[in-house]
Amino acid sequence: MKPFRPGLVPTLVVLALLPGLIALGCWQLDRAEQRRALMATYSERQLAAPVMAAQLPQLADPAFYPVHLYGRFDSQHSLLLDNQMRDGKAGVELLQPFHDQASGQWLLVNRGWLPWPDRRVPVQFATPEAAVALEASVYVAPGKAFQLHPDPPGGPWPHLLTVIDAASLWQQLGRDGFGHELRLQAGPASYRLDWPVVAMGPEKHVGYATQWFALATTLVLLYLYFGWHRHPKENRHGHRRHPAERA
Repeated sequence: MKPFRPGLVPTLVVLALLPGLIALGCWQLDRAEQRRALMATYSERQLAAPVMAAQLPQLADPAFYPVHLYGRFDSQHSLLLDNQMRDGKAGVELLQPFHDQASGQWLLVNRGWLPWPDRRVPVQFATPEAAVALEASVYVAPGKAFQLHPDPPGGPWPHLLTVIDAASLWQQLGRDGFGHELRLQAGPASYRLDWPVVAMGPEKHVGYATQWFALATTLVLLYLYFGWHRHPKENRHGHRRHPAERA
């Protein structure tokens, strides 16, 4: 049986890369499990009876609970969530403060998606002036969104943002409001509503995990192959010795 001589440099490369590849695969599997749990929670809570706005602060985990609201929109402080695509078309999501009359609480309601094909023209939308009854559900972001450049503070309304933070809005406006976004259900105040439960399904995370584990397996197999088939006259650094060196 041939002796196993992998060499110092290949061994160091494998020791440096292999733990990272395995860790990335395990992390993707964990993300897949989190997505399954999130989707199960969504399915369960969408069947529950709607809660009132006054009950929301009392919920330890309010994600996906249906909520019944009655009150008025604040059309003067709208937010536009940028970089939202639908069917290959660019657009924004419209979010507006909503004052619930029964609880006296402010909530940030996402009314849905609007097309924005020409950025030289302001986004067009209308806001109900009278009090309206709404059905919505709580949306809790699964993690902090990545921002290459933070949104600039202040500026004219409506604010064009890349990340929505309800708590920051209430602090800016000096109001006592609920700290999460509410996504509107179909009704007279809604625009296009086709949000996915999660941005990436568990099957994609499993696919990514498979790729990382496949890379780890390939790395080990190459290490073993070249360790057993390495030329016996190579030195420990993997270079053939020159004939003059052997003289």
